[in-house]
Amino acid sequence: MITPIELVIFDCDGVLVDSEPIAVRFHVTLGAELGWPLTEAEVIEKFIGRSPISNVEQIAARVGPSRAALWHERFVQLHRAAVDAELTPVDGILEVLDVLTLPSCVASGGSHDTMRQTLGRTGIYPYFDGRIFSAAEVAHGKPAPDLFLHAAKQMGVPPSACIVVEDSKYGIQAARAAGMRALGYAGGLTPAQWLEGPNTTVFDNMRELPRLLAEA
Repeated sequence: MITPIELVIFDCDGVLVDSEPIAVRFHVTLGAELGWPLTEAEVIEKFIGRSPISNVEQIAARVGPSRAALWHERFVQLHRAAVDAELTPVDGILEVLDVLTLPSCVASGGSHDTMRQTLGRTGIYPYFDGRIFSAAEVAHGKPAPDLFLHAAKQMGVPPSACIVVEDSKYGIQAARAAGMRALGYAGGLTPAQWLEGPNTTVFDNMRELPRLLAEA
């Protein structure tokens, strides 16, 4: 028997806010300047969906700790300015949130400060105020299951009754590792084939989400 859905766990970047093109752009720029030239596709594969700490570790292994620290510092500055200037919600997500009746929360690799800015800038923060969880709260970020399990525990819902809305392969892997069903959003930067697999439905139009949740 399939357990009914009691909680929808949303990723933030690429699912709620269209921030990933901004992040990719600056990682490519900084990589070229600081000794690790990367294509957009390589940035998506290596960094998107992972926590800032994980990304800094990857960068440090390639260019050294001091350059990695500079990379992160400059990325945060550039990202914050660009978010204020150009960030928009993911197409269709506000319509979804307006009709969503299931309990929901956010679980993201990003920091609380970043999410306050991105979700606040796009008008999404009030939908989740008090139900926002960051990888900074757990030992291991995605693709480990820690963050999703933490969110479920805080919300008082068993993992089997949770469904995760994610757009990165690391987030989908984390959902599976947590024993949760997943909806893989392929309407952004991540190729659909990176999201496909067990207990996962891939979709490319956010307006389909209410129907997919009803079917789940």
